[in-house]
Amino acid sequence: MLSRPKPGESEADLLQFQNQFLAARAFPAAKVVKKADKRRGDSGSGDDGRPPLQNSKDVVMLDDFPDEPPALTPAPPKKTRLKNASVHFGEDSADILESHDQHITVVFSKIIERDTSTAAVTMPVPTGDPFPRTFHRSEVKSEVRLASGRKSIFAQKIAARRAAEEAVTAPPAVEMRRMHTDLTVPSAMQQMGGSVKEGPLHSAEKHKPGNFVSTQRPCIITGEGLRSFKSEQEAQTIHQENLDRLQSMSQEEILQEQKKLLAQLDPNLVAFLKSKHVADGGEKKELFTEQEGPEDPGRQESGPESQHGAEETVEASSMERSGMEETTGVEKDTGTGITDDLPVKPKKEWVHMDNVEFEKLEWMKDLPHPRQRRTKKGMLARFSLKGDLIPPDIDLPTHLGLHHHGEEAERAGYSLQELFHLSRSQVIQQRTLALQVLGCIVQKAKAGEFVSSLKGSVLRLLLDAGFLFLLRFSLDDPVDNVIAASIHALHALLVSPDDEKYLDWTFSWYQGMAVFPFIPNEEEEEEEEEEMMEKSPGKKSKDEIRPDPDVAQYDVIKGLLKTRILHRLRYILEVVRPVPSVVLDILDILTRVARHSSEACIQLLDCPRLIETIVREFLPTRWDPQVAEQGQLLNSLHGVACATAMKFIRVLASGGRNAAARLLNKFELKSRLSRFIAEDPQDLPLQREEAIRLSTEAFRLWAVAAGYGQACDLYRDLYPMLVRILQSLPHLQSSSQENSPMFQLSIQRAAAVITLLTHVTQTASCTAELQAQLSSGLQDGEQILPPPVTWSHVSGLRPFLETSLRRSFQEISQLETWQALQPLTTAYVIYFGVYYSVCSQQPSLNPIDCLEELEHLTSEVLLPLLSQPALHSMWDLLRPCSALCNPSSCSPAPESVCSIVSLSCTGGKPPMSLAGSKSPFPFITALLFLINSITQIHKSLVSKYFCVLNFKGLKDYLCHSWAKGPPSVTPSSAWILRHEYHLQYFVLALAQKMAGTCSEYAQHASLHHCVAMALLSCLLPGSEHLAHELLLGLAFNPEFIPEGKAGGPVAADFSDILHLGARARLVQPGSVAAVFPKTSRGVLLGESYQHLPFIRTCYLSHFVHLEPSLVRSQAAYQGRTCLIQSMLLPQVRGPILPSDWPFFPLISLYNKVTSAETQGVVLNTLPPDLVNTVTRNLQWVLLLETWRARILESIPAAAKLARLMCIFLTGGDLFLEGPVHCYTAALLSLYCQPKVLDSLQLDAPLPGLASFHDLYISLLEQFEGVSFGDPLFGAFVLLPLQRRFSVQLRLAVFGEHVSILRALGVSFQQFPVPLEQYISPPEDSLNLLRLYFRTLVTGVLRPSWCPILYVVAVAHVNSFIYSQGSTTQEADAARKSMLRKTWLLVDEVLKKHLLYYKLLNSECPLGFELYEELPPLRLKYLQMVTKKELNESTSP
Repeated sequence: MLSRPKPGESEADLLQFQNQFLAARAFPAAKVVKKADKRRGDSGSGDDGRPPLQNSKDVVMLDDFPDEPPALTPAPPKKTRLKNASVHFGEDSADILESHDQHITVVFSKIIERDTSTAAVTMPVPTGDPFPRTFHRSEVKSEVRLASGRKSIFAQKIAARRAAEEAVTAPPAVEMRRMHTDLTVPSAMQQMGGSVKEGPLHSAEKHKPGNFVSTQRPCIITGEGLRSFKSEQEAQTIHQENLDRLQSMSQEEILQEQKKLLAQLDPNLVAFLKSKHVADGGEKKELFTEQEGPEDPGRQESGPESQHGAEETVEASSMERSGMEETTGVEKDTGTGITDDLPVKPKKEWVHMDNVEFEKLEWMKDLPHPRQRRTKKGMLARFSLKGDLIPPDIDLPTHLGLHHHGEEAERAGYSLQELFHLSRSQVIQQRTLALQVLGCIVQKAKAGEFVSSLKGSVLRLLLDAGFLFLLRFSLDDPVDNVIAASIHALHALLVSPDDEKYLDWTFSWYQGMAVFPFIPNEEEEEEEEEEMMEKSPGKKSKDEIRPDPDVAQYDVIKGLLKTRILHRLRYILEVVRPVPSVVLDILDILTRVARHSSEACIQLLDCPRLIETIVREFLPTRWDPQVAEQGQLLNSLHGVACATAMKFIRVLASGGRNAAARLLNKFELKSRLSRFIAEDPQDLPLQREEAIRLSTEAFRLWAVAAGYGQACDLYRDLYPMLVRILQSLPHLQSSSQENSPMFQLSIQRAAAVITLLTHVTQTASCTAELQAQLSSGLQDGEQILPPPVTWSHVSGLRPFLETSLRRSFQEISQLETWQALQPLTTAYVIYFGVYYSVCSQQPSLNPIDCLEELEHLTSEVLLPLLSQPALHSMWDLLRPCSALCNPSSCSPAPESVCSIVSLSCTGGKPPMSLAGSKSPFPFITALLFLINSITQIHKSLVSKYFCVLNFKGLKDYLCHSWAKGPPSVTPSSAWILRHEYHLQYFVLALAQKMAGTCSEYAQHASLHHCVAMALLSCLLPGSEHLAHELLLGLAFNPEFIPEGKAGGPVAADFSDILHLGARARLVQPGSVAAVFPKTSRGVLLGESYQHLPFIRTCYLSHFVHLEPSLVRSQAAYQGRTCLIQSMLLPQVRGPILPSDWPFFPLISLYNKVTSAETQGVVLNTLPPDLVNTVTRNLQWVLLLETWRARILESIPAAAKLARLMCIFLTGGDLFLEGPVHCYTAALLSLYCQPKVLDSLQLDAPLPGLASFHDLYISLLEQFEGVSFGDPLFGAFVLLPLQRRFSVQLRLAVFGEHVSILRALGVSFQQFPVPLEQYISPPEDSLNLLRLYFRTLVTGVLRPSWCPILYVVAVAHVNSFIYSQGSTTQEADAARKSMLRKTWLLVDEVLKKHLLYYKLLNSECPLGFELYEELPPLRLKYLQMVTKKELNESTSP
């Protein structure tokens, strides 16, 4: 360590010490730093990147020495209120830094002494005592107390001494009054010879409150800080000058200057000056009173006027006094009011009550009565402890515990914010109560109880506030009660009991086992952009990268799975072992997670010990039989078989065949299935209702496994038990206990048994085929082993089920019994439909016996059923219960949230709905499925079922179902509509069989074809097989288009000739290609009708991309259980086919050509097959537009036009091909009809098109390159240039692509759009008008080159140059300049057209008429602008 210099050491010694210090590289005791401006934060460049001040000052930093001077008082630093009001001048930066520097060294160096030159010096009074006399407490009480408030004894003594000194040194009162009087007399009055004593001021104006300031000393300028001995005199001089200036001004001038001054000053500064005036109010009032007191002789001699002025002055003085005392008296008044309302009056003798804080005693007062605010603004919603909404004006007693909140203390209940705050309390009971109340609120909100009372969605508000993660955090609480409340709230948020009820209800419907995954459809747009980047190997998925809240924002289940909630729920079940209600809620939550997706099912299976715990604890093979006793209260559900656990396993198995195999083999569910199925429910040691549910879920689980071709070995083991159940079904159907809950549960169990047998039958039907493939070795890919059940094992069940089916049909006349038996009857009918659809494929079956069975079933069972009046009424119920005919019945519930998928609908699912108890859809769908299976095998029975298509209720339903269009695709609508589409498909399939066999069928052909075309645009993912069958056998079937052979083409020609339904002529533009005869629309329609088989082949070849989905769908609908991968359908993002699928081949071809050109390949000539593809596409569109126009109404007219533009953008000479040109021209004529033109909206967003403007620019570029002046191509270019469309399209033509004007030679006869669409209203774009005029003047636009746009340009320029309405200065100058230039044109023809244009007339060669003489108004305006006499030249 270096030593410090010592006295006596020389300068050389100091230099040596310096060298040693530098060589040692030690840290100095003090260092020089650049001190930053404190207003900018830290030193260096700030956040805005600006460099520090260059003129910063060097400051010496001393170790262990504070930078700031110590505070003299413990009070916080004060901030001036006049910070923004201070006036800043341009000062030097160094001076600014010096003035703002607060370092302690600056404080030490800038000590300025106070100027005491004018201060009075008082010598101490000499005393004889050696020391000053001390004060005693008793002496203080006798002193004069001048100070108010609590002060120390020393402060009170000093105040008394100062008061005594001021009393000694103050002048007499008379002199003070006289001095004040002299100061208040204006100088102008003194010059007139008046004096105060001789002539007192009698003006009442002097005593007004506004002039009160003139009688006082200066308030703002006090003279403090001046070193002069006459500082007070200088201040008084300035004050007197101000008074003189005010006396010379009138009252109006004073008020005007006052307004100006207040407008210029800062409001804070004005408030400060007013407060300073109020603070000095006491002294001013004293002086004013002495002036006008009775001692003034002038005041005694004053008359009534002065007395009136005195009254006004006293009144004003009292008002000012009351305002002054308001601050000090408000506490007394408030305290008195609070004390009066308090049940207990505070007393000063109480401890710590010497200073009463009245605001803290507010809570002791009685609450005011709540009242309804008469305002349009909403009030804060408050809820009771049961989750009920409390009206704002209801007065509830306080003992209910609903008033423990600060805001709006008079209102009962708690807001959501208060409940959120309470849920994080340290008190266990408060956390539990808050979570319970929130759970009740969510449950009631999902039920729709707050829709009519609250604005907005409660669920959305809660989720946005973080309610989901609040529950997740609460699950980690170690307290059981908090965990139970969190589970209950999470169950209320995620699980919908109605959804589970209706999914169980539809399990035995046709294809009811397959459901859509509960994955939200609406995801953020950023995800679509990230998908391509994150698909590369080695990168995590987007959900793994994104934080949990972002994932939960669009998918709550995914967000919860990211928080490892499965591990926590497993811990609660395994370790915490909660009460039965919590266990059931957890199992319901896990079931909801399993319905989300196959990925969620995999996570459930992979969660350590989760499935093991559920199977071991809640699906044991043995348990205490005491739980079956009536009234027995279960304290724990662990170790007892539970139907909810079995349902969870069943839903989990529906996630995929691999999941089902893992459950059956790894977790030994086969043994448990045998345990719960082999024993009758009444023999299970459970309560009767729970035992039936457990048995039902066991059969459903087995049915799911059998749907994959698994667990069929149990069929042989349990075959006797299954036969015993089938033998008991007739007895169950005759028990007539339709209103009993046990009976309904038994019916559900019986339906599950029949569904199981249906899937076992489907699996057995595949055995022979798989065995043959295995023997021959022709199987591609992985070999599939044949199932252990064969057709001989299942064929013996048919007699039992046929007997039960007959018995059920006998009850159709009994309405209540039939409704109760309908689920079981539907399952019977589906079984027979499946049985007969696969029996013909079995080599061991005798075909003749099968046909005889079908005839027997038709004549003795089905035809008698179809003649029943009760069945006729069921057909009539199709339309009232239809979701297509009643779109609002499947609209989402008001409280539905996009991130939580739910099947709930607005108004629920009443009995008269598709999923209601009185719905005919499940049974009629099953019946049509059976009839189609029969007629598929026995063709001669088709005509016997023709009566089905003649039912009035069915025809009425079909007419209304396709006309309204499908509702929007939502989770609820997708689930409901899928079942309705099944019914429509079976009706159409039956119609297809009758079209070629029944001569009477032609009357239904058009209706069924319309329904088929509408159904093709609506079928949802998973139904690709149905769409393929419709395309293959019905959509392009000539039998369903009777117009083609019933005079339809001839009628189309007559319509064109007679102009039926159109004001404009339907004229087809010509072509510059090789000469070919122009064909009428009727001829084109006839040709299209003849080519329907080729059109079908074309469309089927363009739907090859759907083949993988088609294979999966065919496996499901054809019952090939060995190929079914999952019972979860594909995610619904929309229909299978787009709404504009009739244009799909053309769009596909355009995309291929565009992609090839992007890669540098130029296609000048297209192969013949591509030309045929476009031709077939145009033929089909023309046929639909003519005979099925309502089918294409859902496609916007602009979208149709854009699709046709792709013809010109595909290749170089495609539009020049003869067939393509003819069909395109025919379609253009249809799209130019007035009704279609009125609906044309080019500015609206179009499906599949990013921007119409970009497409049009591409069209212009293509026209410049390869159009060859083709009129058809030119018509498509001219069509978007109508006046009502965007001006950018016209600017593109007359600006960047002006060269195309020479090739747009479309004549008036070839153009199908009325020119009025281009002329009216007049153009208002000044830039476009200038372009019009420039192209006309320069000769770029000529009538021989482009007659249509020449007329348009002349009409708009003529309207503009003669317009005299008010407009902008620029537009006015432009139109006058344009008129002068027109008058000076050398081209007399153009000049004549622009000046003498009259109106449009397509019969004229030019397309418009001219004035022979200008109208007087135009002539006068022309003379005024050109300032020339138009004598002879005004005539044409």
